[in-house]
Amino acid sequence: MDMLTGEEIAAAELTDWRKLAQGLHARYLVDDFGTGARFVTAVGEAGSGAAHYPSVSVGAGHVDLKLVSADAVYRDDDGTEYVVEWVTQQDVDLARRITDIAADLSIEADPAAVSVLELGLDTGRSSAIAPVWAALLTGDPRAQGHGSPSDEIRDPGGRMPNLWFGDAGEAGSQRFHVEVYVAAEVAAQRIAAAVAAGGTVVDDSGAPGLTVIADQDGNTGVVCVA
Repeated sequence: MDMLTGEEIAAAELTDWRKLAQGLHARYLVDDFGTGARFVTAVGEAGSGAAHYPSVSVGAGHVDLKLVSADAVYRDDDGTEYVVEWVTQQDVDLARRITDIAADLSIEADPAAVSVLELGLDTGRSSAIAPVWAALLTGDPRAQGHGSPSDEIRDPGGRMPNLWFGDAGEAGSQRFHVEVYVAAEVAAQRIAAAVAAGGTVVDDSGAPGLTVIADQDGNTGVVCVA
């Protein structure tokens, strides 16, 4: 199934969901574990028809869901096809169904609360060093290039944050940095909070999609939208 573009995902108007990094993310607020369990059961039943299910995490007062297709098709400029992890129409359809289930159960979404953490490492030798990081982070060599046409490390078990490789020419003295994906409506607030805590905006040329923040020691992180 073809991967959807950012414009196609936005046009779907998924009120409870936000597209962060590769997937669709939602947080639903529940009063207790039993309510969360009943909600997850209903979500599982909704996905059974297409044998497609979200990743689920149940915490104190919330249920976090992620939807992504493991077999999305990406075509490069030459028409070469790659199988990648990305949002497809089946994710959008199931997201809508889950929104309806939550409404039927009087469970509210908190879309501004979703976030995703990724790691970036600047290098000119990603193919050489990626196996080391695949082994270190996941213990599984298949994590290199998993769901991606690049050397990016993605844990098949979903335990570790993704590690992608950037251009070493942009590195300077720092080679590792974090990327924090947040909902668009809270990005400005997150940046302001970091600045109020002593951080500095060092590059907002890619805003609102990317804003680079440095701490007092010069370590950088990136606030990312979509």
